[in-house]
Amino acid sequence: MTPDGTDDWTFYAVLALLFAHELDAVERHEWRLLPGLRSLDDGLAGRLFVVLHVPLFLVLFRLATHPSPRVRRRFRLALDAFAVAHAVLHRGFRDRPEYEFEGTTSRALIRGAALAGLVHLLLSERTRRTA
Repeated sequence: MTPDGTDDWTFYAVLALLFAHELDAVERHEWRLLPGLRSLDDGLAGRLFVVLHVPLFLVLFRLATHPSPRVRRRFRLALDAFAVAHAVLHRGFRDRPEYEFEGTTSRALIRGAALAGLVHLLLSERTRRTA
């Protein structure tokens, strides 16, 4: 972490943007794109999509605040990389008829998370080199 906490703030921006994207994903029926959920009744799939985020978020919170600096750092870098890859995946889904993330807010959340992840990766590398 940099002395001013920049690494923490940029990481929390990644996390916040991904969480906000997941809120948007409920409205945009993201489960219709996911193997395993897309074949289920829409109502059931939507409920499962929401409920399955509870354990996912628990794991994310635990890893983001893990007592081991090594575990925390590796998790944060992995989430940064995921945010970038996630944006690439969304770009690949754009032509599918089930894809509903075409609005400005949806795009801003997805791209914002990727940008924040990239910035955090770069800041983390700079911090690592100067340490």
